[in-house]
Amino acid sequence: MSRDTLTPDRIVRTAVELLDAEGLEGLNMRALGKQLDSAATAVYWHVKNKDNLVLLATDRVWGELSLPDLDAVDWRTAATDMATGLYGMFTRHPWLVQAFAAHVVYGEGKARHDDHSLAVYEAAGFTGPQADRAAAAVFTYVLGNAAGAAATASLTRRLNGDDAGAEQQFQDAMARAREIGMRYPHLRTRLETPAATDYAASPDSAFEFGLQALLDGLEQSARRA
Repeated sequence: MSRDTLTPDRIVRTAVELLDAEGLEGLNMRALGKQLDSAATAVYWHVKNKDNLVLLATDRVWGELSLPDLDAVDWRTAATDMATGLYGMFTRHPWLVQAFAAHVVYGEGKARHDDHSLAVYEAAGFTGPQADRAAAAVFTYVLGNAAGAAATASLTRRLNGDDAGAEQQFQDAMARAREIGMRYPHLRTRLETPAATDYAASPDSAFEFGLQALLDGLEQSARRA
């Protein structure tokens, strides 16, 4: 495919697909060109470099988020919907967690989300820096919870890839971790459950439980403000 037949939209859409499949480490212009059936040099006519492409891909998936109507729902329902939608986006596209660790993430899609998030916490009664802190607390809670999904996706790629020793390394690490954990009474009771065999597993509804506990605390803070 020549540079004249490529479009920025097609390049970014294909980059998202490649990122979903291979993670941040799997994205490069050569791999992207192969997916597009095009020379890597042709891609450079539309995007400056890999960093620019990651930002464009990030902004595209941020556009997947729907924003609740604050005239139709109360602030807490809106906050729950936004946090749940954000968590869903991170788990659908786990490379986003990697992007936050390696890039300054910005764009129209994120700005749209962040602006609405501030409106939600202002509707709760927070003002100025208080609204900033409330929005940031929920965002970092979601991002932290999504890190487990990102780690699992990265590990799965390794185990399904060409690294013949990855599976054995994983099993050895899990066995060692279990051996250490069995020395501690509270961990030992958890390690004797079926969920203990699932890497990065957490109890059912752990995300929802933690989110509501966090919003409980914010609601109390808003009443005192």
